[in-house]
Amino acid sequence: MSPQNQTPPRYTEEDIVVLEGLEPVRKRPGMYIGGVDSRGYHHLLWEILDNAIDEVINGHATTIKVILHSDRRSVTVDDNGRGFPTGILPKYGKSAIEVILTTLHSGGKFQQGSYTHSGGLHGVGASVVNALSVELWVRVRRDGKEVEQGYARGIPVTPLRSVGAAKGSGSKVYFRPDPEIFGEKASFDLELVRERLEAKSYLHKGLRIVFTDEASGETVELSHKGGIADYLQKWATERGKPVLCPPVYFFRDADEGTTRFELSFLWTEGTDESIKSFVNGIPTPSGGTHENGLKAGINKGVRNFVDTHGLLPKGLQLTAEDIREGLLAILSCYIHEPQFQGQTKERLNNPEVTAEVDGAVRTFVENWLNSNKQTAEAIVSRIVAAARAREAMKAASQAVPRKSVVGQRLNLPGKLADCQSTDPRQAELFIVEGDSAGGSAKQGRNRKNQAILPLRGKVLNAEQASLSKLLSNRELQDIVAALGCGMGDKYDEGRLRYGRIFLLMDADSDGHHISTLLLTFIYRYIPKLIENGHVFIAQPPLYRIDIGKETHWVLDDKQKDELLAKQKPNAKVEIQRFKGLGEMMPQQLWATTLDPKRRVALRVEIQDREQTDRVLGDLMGKDPSARFRFIMEHAGEAGALDV
Repeated sequence: MSPQNQTPPRYTEEDIVVLEGLEPVRKRPGMYIGGVDSRGYHHLLWEILDNAIDEVINGHATTIKVILHSDRRSVTVDDNGRGFPTGILPKYGKSAIEVILTTLHSGGKFQQGSYTHSGGLHGVGASVVNALSVELWVRVRRDGKEVEQGYARGIPVTPLRSVGAAKGSGSKVYFRPDPEIFGEKASFDLELVRERLEAKSYLHKGLRIVFTDEASGETVELSHKGGIADYLQKWATERGKPVLCPPVYFFRDADEGTTRFELSFLWTEGTDESIKSFVNGIPTPSGGTHENGLKAGINKGVRNFVDTHGLLPKGLQLTAEDIREGLLAILSCYIHEPQFQGQTKERLNNPEVTAEVDGAVRTFVENWLNSNKQTAEAIVSRIVAAARAREAMKAASQAVPRKSVVGQRLNLPGKLADCQSTDPRQAELFIVEGDSAGGSAKQGRNRKNQAILPLRGKVLNAEQASLSKLLSNRELQDIVAALGCGMGDKYDEGRLRYGRIFLLMDADSDGHHISTLLLTFIYRYIPKLIENGHVFIAQPPLYRIDIGKETHWVLDDKQKDELLAKQKPNAKVEIQRFKGLGEMMPQQLWATTLDPKRRVALRVEIQDREQTDRVLGDLMGKDPSARFRFIMEHAGEAGALDV
């Protein structure tokens, strides 16, 4: 039957479904919190916390208490603000607090007067948390009375009832995210929660946060009179890169209708630029118009200073990236009506903010440089060095096209066993550990579309090595040449020779270490490869296990133990452990690791760049104390070690 003659699916008024109340939230939670993974799970806490912070921003609260309960799956947030309104709303016949917690787009932030600045103007935060919690209790201290109400999955389970007299005012919210939505194993990450609370305490001078972790019995008080300048100093110390100046602080007050913001920045000897930005106390990890204004203002202020004093060497051109290389900055803006991109509020879209921040920062930076000549000279020298390194990198990493105009291959590494295909959509590159593994891989691969590049020497740690050392390292040079796409700001996606790049190392600790070193290099110098989904971690088997006539390929000890536990006591079992890929026959390597139909591989993704930067700095940086601290904090999570 042709498509024209097929009976179309039935579609009538009976197919129309109206989701009422909080049903849309439970039906499509990702629309409201970004997903049901750990990020979405923690977003519930951020929403309740930000409601309390709004009271702080507007001068109604000074203290917030947060309790992470012993199950690590429930939390209480208690502030000494004004308390949720509890009176009856005639239009709904319900208390104001019940309307706030059960109705989307309700709250006191739509009207001017109640809140001068707020982190959320959508009116969905508290109700979304309620909808996605298996249990939520709210207590309000107001007008000398304390009242409470309980909910389950967004539905009231008790009336609003009095629990006695109250001293002071404020709101207390207890909630437990619903395992039906987030899974039975989901829980709050202690360090992530603590980091967020500590950031809030730096952002709001005078705020006192008392954080209790019931599981450990520890209670800490977070309060920082130095504000974001102290925050920046702490951040720079943790990163472990030498700094060129103490934190510089700038505050710009605002008249009615304009942006108020504070800024702290410094330059380090690091090779990356990193900015933490906030709007009304809400982190904006995806940046937005306020960050655009900050970057433009710093670029223009530095350029004006350099041009005025004639500090740029003849023939050298500065880029915006040169100027901001090594820059660390914290920007906190307060805006009357912020326009965020999505309910998760990760990016600011207010167009007017760019010009406001740009103009103020440009003037301040230029004046500060002129008033601190010695520091300014050190910063300019660092910027000039960055520009020269960029030009050196450009010269060392010229992209290699897959074919010349006459069809000849140019300047490819001699040890590269290239594939026949010239289509990057089909071509794959396997970077393997050593000549032995390289030999097996070359024999076992599909020559049509699979290329093999064996590593023969030491892979440098890109987090510690200087740029000049990296550019002179033969192994890294060969990788860049084979890829053809260039490095840094010279990356060209159109010249990438392989659409999929696999790190194929031995399934042991040495192999994991080499993979980590390569990932560090790619992340720092060719990050677009990861961002565009080109990088994979191959998963070769560690064991071959023959049980009777069946052969099983097992990735690790855990899988081995699980497989053996399922076997009968009298089963005939033969176990072979591969010390390296070179011990595998070419056909075995093809069947387990190279064959697209049967192989297992992990795509490398960056979900949280800030956290990734921090972990890389701790584990791969020059400061051994950071690694020691990480090991001690996570030692309990480790099983058997391959040492």
